[in-house]
Amino acid sequence: MKKGKKICCAVSLAVGMAMLLAALTLGYRQTAYAATIDNDPAGGNAAEQIPGQEGQTPGDTQNPDGNQGDGTGPDGPEGPQGTMGPNGPEGTQGGGSGFYVGYNNENGEVSGTIKILLALTVISLAPSILIMLTSFTRIIIVLHFVRNAIGTQTAPPNQVLVGLALFLTLFIMYPVFGQINEEAIKPLDAGEITQEEAFTAAMQPIRNFMYPEIHEDDVVLMCDIAGLEAPENLEEMDELPMRVIIPSFILSELRAAFIIGFFIYIPFIVIDMVVASVLMSMGMMMLSPTTISLPFKILLFVLADGWNLVIGNLVRTFL
Repeated sequence: MKKGKKICCAVSLAVGMAMLLAALTLGYRQTAYAATIDNDPAGGNAAEQIPGQEGQTPGDTQNPDGNQGDGTGPDGPEGPQGTMGPNGPEGTQGGGSGFYVGYNNENGEVSGTIKILLALTVISLAPSILIMLTSFTRIIIVLHFVRNAIGTQTAPPNQVLVGLALFLTLFIMYPVFGQINEEAIKPLDAGEITQEEAFTAAMQPIRNFMYPEIHEDDVVLMCDIAGLEAPENLEEMDELPMRVIIPSFILSELRAAFIIGFFIYIPFIVIDMVVASVLMSMGMMMLSPTTISLPFKILLFVLADGWNLVIGNLVRTFL
């Protein structure tokens, strides 16, 4: 199992590095092509550069009599000026190779390479975002409490629990994601709002989802650590930064998950105590009570329709 996880991590890392190298290569080729077009607006091919003459255009080459050309043809107007050399104050390096980064793509927009890098960054941080800003934390902890309370170590396996928690999270967060799509993503795609306005519009539905789940003590704790004044009611929480809201939400989720886990443990502990008492009264002290009580706990969970009760009430805590 551990070997398989290591292989998956190595493959994911290799794919990520390959995508990063492809993005950088694509961005460099686009920059080099743009520089070639700027240097040759008439569409002609750039002349081959002779060592020692980097940064010169065909008009800057030497004349047959050994004198330096002035960039003009025999009868025509001045030709295009050569690009600056490696030490020039402006322009690209003449004839040299390297990595060129332009601010805002020189036209007020984010370049394609930067967009790819930002997309890869968001993808790499997606698991953390899923845990911090959604109901995933409470769901996965409660499901682990259920498995440990029953006593089955690997049933259901971790992959099943994580998959169930993921789809329950999507089910709970579907209205929030729909609101983000309508208020932030679609207007940004249509060019009606800027990226900063889209980010602010996308965070507001997430804030509205987190506010009812945050415990007052957790907000006071994080505000005290951050040196901020704690809000007196829910309406004033809009003034708090996300660096206070997110930790408060995570602490509240942990608190709620452990409270639910406590109530889940109670009936199974009663079964363990009854089985242990019966075994001691029969003189079977060497027999593990856990081994005997496991079938009874599974039977109780099935007869009580445990999955329906746990999942149903867990989802209703967010609605």
